[in-house]
Amino acid sequence: MALNNGVRSVSKLLTSSETLVPKSVKRVFHSTGVKRMGGGHGHAHDEPYYLHAKHMYNLDRMKHQKLKMPLAVFTAFSIGVAVPVYAVIFQQRKTASA
Repeated sequence: MALNNGVRSVSKLLTSSETLVPKSVKRVFHSTGVKRMGGGHGHAHDEPYYLHAKHMYNLDRMKHQKLKMPLAVFTAFSIGVAVPVYAVIFQQRKTASA
């Protein structure tokens, strides 16, 4: 009986609260407009090596290229080899101890 009375009171509460919520509420996704950079940013830059220039990734303009490129390749290769080797050793050690 008490459960039945509780359900009735909850249903009355819900039906009465529906009148409090306006019927014209919509749930939609929206976004703000694109922000334009003001003050001369992002427009005609006369600097030949501007950070976002057309040719900013030209490797022949890199300072100390003969040092940096082999070092970068060696580092990437070492990480690509060391991580899987460490993962296998770690997994085997974990399995052996169990």
